Amino acid sequence: MRNAFSDTLVAAAKADPRVLLLTGDHGYALFDPFRKACPNQFINCGVAEQNMVGVAAGLAKAGFRPVVYGLAAFVPIRVLEQIKIDVCYEKLPVILIGDGAGLVYSHLGTSHQSTEDIACTRAIPDLTVLSPADRFEMAATLQLAFALESPVYLRMGKSDCGDVHAGPVSVQPGALLRVRQGTARLAMLATGSMVRTALQLAESGLDADVWSVPCIKPLSPTQLTQIATSADRLITLEEHSIVGGMGSAVAEMLAQSTPIPLQRIGSPDRFSSYCGTWDYLLQEHGIDMDAVQRQVYAFCNP
Repeated sequence: MRNAFSDTLVAAAKADPRVLLLTGDHGYALFDPFRKACPNQFINCGVAEQNMVGVAAGLAKAGFRPVVYGLAAFVPIRVLEQIKIDVCYEKLPVILIGDGAGLVYSHLGTSHQSTEDIACTRAIPDLTVLSPADRFEMAATLQLAFALESPVYLRMGKSDCGDVHAGPVSVQPGALLRVRQGTARLAMLATGSMVRTALQLAESGLDADVWSVPCIKPLSPTQLTQIATSADRLITLEEHSIVGGMGSAVAEMLAQSTPIPLQRIGSPDRFSSYCGTWDYLLQEHGIDMDAVQRQVYAFCNP
């Protein structure tokens, strides 16, 4: 997925000299192809993330298309005020990339983990929130971000979970993508790394529909209502806090139109107790495969 991000970004920069990449002293190996292909469009702003977003806002006002890259714990969390006031209040076409969202930077502890970024960003007006699940969605969501010409936050989580699509896809604002059609009246909506988990669950005997949610804000009320009315139960899965994430967005929208039994699966409202591998942190937060399976089967068989 990171290679797809790099390839799509390089293609956009080569096609449009207004595209600039700003980084807060991160991503050197990732951006080697970009610096080689477009050296004059790369800016290392150093460990000064708040200033970097302000610089991006100024560049956008001057007609450029800045892409701001950082770890999700820093972009958007550390720079939330600058995103709100400098970028979104002005409706500027700045693309914010939060890499390592969720629990990916497990060994580095709570300071580098980000399970609150969706909750923070989806509350900011005029900010689109994207969360690709594989390399095909990554390419499509980044292309969408450039096409929107408005503020965008793109969340990158675990990048090596494997493809969930057989080939290239198109992502439209608010649209969900069905990645598996089942026969049971059960639908699972997942985003990012948890789409792979949802597929594994569906194929282990649940025979559920699985939908990827690459665009968390906005969400299509029409499509979401159609999914809910064709199912008896609905499950959301995300590598994000259970508070304020994609599941909350789904619950809020359906509460206004289509009441349905809904199970939201995500990280509990707590910090990590220990450092360790990504797999360990998923287990500690109760969103590893075994824990999710227990929650899903309990929900489906009350």
